[in-house]
Amino acid sequence: MSRRGLLAVCLLLASCKRPPPAVADAGTDAGAQATMTADAGTLATASLDAGGASDSGLEASLTSPEDGVAEVHPLAVCDARGDAPLDAARRYYDEGHYEEALSCAAQAAALEPDLAAAHAERGAALAFLHREPEAQLAFARALAIDPGDPDALLGAAHLYAVQLPSTRERDELGALYAERGLSQPSTPPELVPSLALVAAMAFNDLGQADQALERAAIVLAREPGNLEAKYEKALALFELCRFREAKAAFASLLTDKERAAHAHQHLGLLLEREGRWKQAQEHFDRARTLEPQDFPPPPLPTPDEFRAQVTRALADLPEDMRKDLEGVPVATEEIPSEDDLLANQPPLSPTILGLFRGPSLGEPCDGTETPCRSVALYRRNLARAVRTPEELREQIRVTLLHEIGHLRGEDDEELAARGLE
Repeated sequence: MSRRGLLAVCLLLASCKRPPPAVADAGTDAGAQATMTADAGTLATASLDAGGASDSGLEASLTSPEDGVAEVHPLAVCDARGDAPLDAARRYYDEGHYEEALSCAAQAAALEPDLAAAHAERGAALAFLHREPEAQLAFARALAIDPGDPDALLGAAHLYAVQLPSTRERDELGALYAERGLSQPSTPPELVPSLALVAAMAFNDLGQADQALERAAIVLAREPGNLEAKYEKALALFELCRFREAKAAFASLLTDKERAAHAHQHLGLLLEREGRWKQAQEHFDRARTLEPQDFPPPPLPTPDEFRAQVTRALADLPEDMRKDLEGVPVATEEIPSEDDLLANQPPLSPTILGLFRGPSLGEPCDGTETPCRSVALYRRNLARAVRTPEELREQIRVTLLHEIGHLRGEDDEELAARGLE
């Protein structure tokens, strides 16, 4: 089976549960500064002789004891039980014996250094053992040898989009590898649902809900009962402002223990949009009870306190930014209106932290906006994107910088490149 069942296996185990994003979900127009990594270069530029002893079949882990001397812990000798080392590695992996799978995959790679499948097998075992940096190199070597190896593509996509903490760069890599696997006629049909599911996860994290919805549909056409795909579909419907469909989709997940907290949270957001505040709060409370780490109480200031914080943030802006904002009202609102969200295609995320309306500076007003230009900051969305009052004040500042970037003509991609995603 090799990696044919990789995602299905991982989704059954808490150790493979997708971590929350490193930065709170702020929507496509929000101003949360992303944590950038060097992941993009890891798979693209890894040398074929990277990995040292691991590629000679003597894979070892190093620890640094107090005396400063690295201690080597070599893998056990592969017990192939009469099979070829690569076949033994696959068998051990499918049986859940990941150390043994790694030993045999390392031997297979040592015997045939140019066999992409052996390095992909090493990568899969290393990923399951949470040896992520080594897994990155193993998948890099597999894809350097054979850029179209389907097992390596799925393993790398899963590592970046699901296993590692979410950042834009990792999600982009995950989507790239999953899409490459889906686009190849040679990809085994049994791998298609797993690749499509990883792609749906990555696209949802990237704010590309329309593509996430399409990939989730691929999974559900083949596996109608796939709960993870149902969740990704529900999330994409919410992000696309198809609120009635999203409400039904999340309600169907309330009995699913793995996803119930997130279903309650989104139902709260949907009921909040309907003005059903009491029912919304009941769902928020239930989400917090089920997953207190994911859904802590938001540091929600009163409307007057929030306006005062925004006023202070405006006063602290550099002089040139304050000058650009002359004649541009900055309003505080509870949540974005449906009209504002649907004014763009695809729609803006309901969780955006702020919004710039109108043409950029230097472009003429066409008379459709009154006033011509304006900025809105959303109290409830901002409070839910942070954990402390101090973080809220900082997020207000960053969101203002993001919206001023739009005022000056920058698009979301340019702002993301400057760390103002």
